[in-house]
Amino acid sequence: MSKLNLIIKREFVAKVRNKSFIVMTFLSPLLFVGIAVFVGYLSTMKADKKTIAIHDESGLFINEFKSDDEYKYVDLSLVDTKILKDSILSEHYEGLLVIPKTTDSKTLEDNIQYISNDSPSVSFIEDVEDVISQKLTKENFIKSGLDTVAIEKSEANVSISLSKASGETALKGLNEIKIAIGGAFGYLIMMFIIIYGNMVMRSVIEEKVSRIIEVIISSVKPFQLMMGKIIGTSLAGILQFMIWAILGLTAMFVMSSIFGIQMGATSGVNAQAIEAAQKGGSLAMYMKELWNLPIATILISFIFYFIGGYFLYSSFYASIGAAVDNETDSQQFLLPIIMPLVLGVYIGFFTVINDPHGTVATVFSMIPLTSPIVMMMRIPFGVPLWQIAVSLFLLFATFLLVVWFAAKIYRVGILMYGKKPTWKELYKWSKY
Repeated sequence: MSKLNLIIKREFVAKVRNKSFIVMTFLSPLLFVGIAVFVGYLSTMKADKKTIAIHDESGLFINEFKSDDEYKYVDLSLVDTKILKDSILSEHYEGLLVIPKTTDSKTLEDNIQYISNDSPSVSFIEDVEDVISQKLTKENFIKSGLDTVAIEKSEANVSISLSKASGETALKGLNEIKIAIGGAFGYLIMMFIIIYGNMVMRSVIEEKVSRIIEVIISSVKPFQLMMGKIIGTSLAGILQFMIWAILGLTAMFVMSSIFGIQMGATSGVNAQAIEAAQKGGSLAMYMKELWNLPIATILISFIFYFIGGYFLYSSFYASIGAAVDNETDSQQFLLPIIMPLVLGVYIGFFTVINDPHGTVATVFSMIPLTSPIVMMMRIPFGVPLWQIAVSLFLLFATFLLVVWFAAKIYRVGILMYGKKPTWKELYKWSKY
């Protein structure tokens, strides 16, 4: 067995036998589910009802405000505003809405006040403005001699039905689901590049500080040692992802069984299922659309982008670990590594959802430092295979270039002690 294989095996076995690895492999999915359930539970909790005092001198708007589970509106038009302001200061009311009396609607529009101790939410203010605007508009119609009943009857409420060219019913909000799925894979790649990259860096630092590395490199080349650490840790990460994928697919099978959905991209939905979906809501149709996504392409691409992205960034982490004597000194070099990852996430969420095949999304899905995240977000929308192939080619070609560069730094830095390196010094090491 070659020395590289021995190092890979040593790193892989050390990682998968680690208790924290075993625990987190099976505990992480439960934690994610638990957090999702907890967030869902929190979203259903009702906030404390807030009381809003209304001082409406015009008398036109007080009946327009309807109390609900969140806000209670109280008519205090007969109370002096000075007293009401004192009540706001003493927190008897959440806020005070002051509407003056005037015959000119334009003057009224500019003189309505909301007084409170804390800044109100944007949605609350927008709701209040909508209520007043609608009432004022109606009053203006009446003053103009227009038939408000006829106007209300003539108001249209359009709800566009979506369908595909094949005749199947399309669903609203499907793009948001696709970006959520792609974003989840992209975010996982980012998190695991950071987690396992740091693991590689710490492993190098520990061996360097304990001087074990001096013994190791007497038998193997520094390049073999660096690649062995990267590949061994990568294999452990892939094993962890495969276990999570199996658990996830098992959960989807269970959900599909519960809702009676046939699996497979080419499978159709029978009449009973469509009827059930129409009667019981569109959840079953959403489940069918999820199964129609390019699941195989997503999973295979995820493995390749994970490997390529991880190899690329771990080369940086390994060279940084070799260059410094402790993790504190490594901080100055980590920010430039993390920034492209964060950039990929932002570009993915802000551009892919609006235009998954636009210029910005396409370009950044080709750039190797961001492609593992951005391309994973685009794939659920359907990406031509040639674009994925070109993106992967650029990613792995860049990895080979970076690993050649990182190996030069690793070879020199791994035997350097007691000196904080600078970017200039790292550049010099790369030329040795």
